Amino acid sequence: MLFFSSSITLHFLKFVLRLLMLVSLSISRFIKLRIFTDFGLPIFIGASTELDAVSSFSEIVPDTVVFDDFQKFPPTAATVSSSLLLGICSLPDTIFRSAVDTALADSGCSGLENDALRLSCFANKALVNVGGDLSKMVPGRVSTEVDARLAYDTHGIIRKVHDLLKLYNEIDVPPERLLFKIPSTWQGIEASRLLESEGIQTHLTFVYSFAQAAAAAQAGASVIQIFVGRLRDWSRNHADDPEIEAALKRGEDPGLALATKAYNYIHKYGYKSKLMAAAVRNKQDLFSLLGVDYIIAPLKVLQSLKESITTPDEKYSFVQRLSSHSAVAYSFSEEELITWDQLSLASAMGPASVELLAAGLDGYVNQAKRVEELFAKIWPPPNV
Repeated sequence: MLFFSSSITLHFLKFVLRLLMLVSLSISRFIKLRIFTDFGLPIFIGASTELDAVSSFSEIVPDTVVFDDFQKFPPTAATVSSSLLLGICSLPDTIFRSAVDTALADSGCSGLENDALRLSCFANKALVNVGGDLSKMVPGRVSTEVDARLAYDTHGIIRKVHDLLKLYNEIDVPPERLLFKIPSTWQGIEASRLLESEGIQTHLTFVYSFAQAAAAAQAGASVIQIFVGRLRDWSRNHADDPEIEAALKRGEDPGLALATKAYNYIHKYGYKSKLMAAAVRNKQDLFSLLGVDYIIAPLKVLQSLKESITTPDEKYSFVQRLSSHSAVAYSFSEEELITWDQLSLASAMGPASVELLAAGLDGYVNQAKRVEELFAKIWPPPNV
């Protein structure tokens, strides 16, 4: 009886051991242990979010008006603009409101008798005060918008940048932390070339054609910004733009095609410029641009990326679309490899780039005017 009992016990123990081994194997293969964050979102051990994954290829910059919430999506860089000033003034409790109020209390500006000069002075001071605050909050560079009313005045742009740079110097923000955002008219591109020769970093925006991108790269612009989604929107409602028609015939999205071509041109021919993709509308846009230097992404896209978990054994893998290898393999025509000047740029810009550049300038000019009108109403500010 003792032997029989011991035999049963031994067999039972072997059975339990094998069962435990099978369960353990099943767990390792099919069950992913989860822990829960404070927000109740599952995070898989050994896994990461899609946001983590895409951030390993490109620098992701949140597209937001007021940077009051740095916890959710901490920005690595920032832009200060008339749009940002309007956002700050609409939110009295924002941490940046004191920067604007201090600008409006500036005795140097308030002492100017000419109304236009006084308001312009206030706007400059407000941009720089907010930019100074942002420089303490982000590790990267702060880009400051240059008045779009100067878009066709090379020397006017340069004077404005020098004025802004002097104000930044007064609050101890070093030039290497700064970019100056300039529209990509020919005059803006020329201003960028001259400023870069002085060691002042520029950020050329409203690039909607390869000609603009190539001219900007040849000028030595530090950052070149392409609005991917805006080109797509234009192509849905318009026709007869040769560059866009060529992309559509190849089955490509016009905005993504331009960003890809510009990136490959910059990197194939050794220009120092970094490419920034903006007006990214969805995750697929972002996935198609992986490898580009900067991607400005809307908060809703970032939230979706952050909530999407990726695991090592998933079928979908993230692919770097843009790299030194893609640049080497990309072919350019002889017409595209010219040294761009004002005449060749004007000839090469199609209806899309002309119309979108004009629309962008109109928007920036309107915002600058609204800031000055608002400052005229609230000056002098209370409690300063």
